[in-house]
Amino acid sequence: MGLKILHSADWHLDSPFAGFAGEQQRFLKQEQSRIPEKVAQMCRREGCDLMLLSGDILDGKAGRETLEGLKRELGRCGVPVFIAPGNHDFVGPGSPWLEEDWPSNVFIFTGGVEAVDIAALDCRIYGGGFRSMDCPPMLERFRAEGGRRYTLGVFHGDPTQKASPYNPITAAQARDSGLQYLALGHIHKVGAFRAGQTLCAWPGCPMGRGWDETGEKGVCIVTLSDTAQVQAVSLDTPRFHQLEADITGGAEEALERLLPGAGGTDFFRIRLTGRAEVDLGALKARFAAFPNLELVDHTRPAGDLWADAGEDTLEGVYFRMLRQGMLEDPDNAEQYRLAAEISRSLLEGREVAL
Repeated sequence: MGLKILHSADWHLDSPFAGFAGEQQRFLKQEQSRIPEKVAQMCRREGCDLMLLSGDILDGKAGRETLEGLKRELGRCGVPVFIAPGNHDFVGPGSPWLEEDWPSNVFIFTGGVEAVDIAALDCRIYGGGFRSMDCPPMLERFRAEGGRRYTLGVFHGDPTQKASPYNPITAAQARDSGLQYLALGHIHKVGAFRAGQTLCAWPGCPMGRGWDETGEKGVCIVTLSDTAQVQAVSLDTPRFHQLEADITGGAEEALERLLPGAGGTDFFRIRLTGRAEVDLGALKARFAAFPNLELVDHTRPAGDLWADAGEDTLEGVYFRMLRQGMLEDPDNAEQYRLAAEISRSLLEGREVAL
């Protein structure tokens, strides 16, 4: 039948969300606090055999309510849970990984690489925890041993930078590890690579915490049989979107094309471009169904495009010819307008994306 695993990381519970204030900050904190419950529910719904949590589950010192909620939901998973603390929740003096009474199904790797066997699953899990904010390479010269059918690793580590201070993981280390699946955390965007017989993956964070963590977020569902397969699965958490809208032809129409029809609590930051007069207050009121909508005005006055078309200069002659072309060839008027728009931007020293 194989083995089914829920792999998650980088929850950063009790993040301050310092870039937000008021209702937005309260909303984000509340939604983040629901991550343990959502992950536990998905684990049960997917029928997983165990859960791997690859560090930074906490964002430093966590409050009592957060810790009690985390313990409660991990205990409700109904499967073994293995945690490898990372740089934000490292195992130091007074660490909750050492001081708290965790449910009996939860195992925490609190130091160097060690192994735990689950005979009922014919599985061996290797892991290690950060003891400070940084960590040397834990898989250097590592090789899995034993005769279990499934060999897994769970670590907080950086697979993107060989010189990283956060337990750098190289393709050669993964290839030589003897692991079928290497579960990593630390990188907040989902990714994976194969090295020899080892599949190495990181699920990203289950919820973005700002405009630098945009798009869909979730967890990984891993299936092991003869080989390892991983699937990124979305978690129902608020998302951040950074978009751009040319509102030359109408602001409302441009935004309607970008935004979902039913409204919602996702965070949208939309950069308004083009040549138009814009009333940000009126636009915000029109799209009140999106309480977390942020509009950034980068438009230019509509009249500027043909400002010097009547002048007796090379520039004036050029724009006069483009405007005349629009009048005489209405089927291609948009191409003439676009040529004028690009030319004007170049003359004003602005970057043009073609």
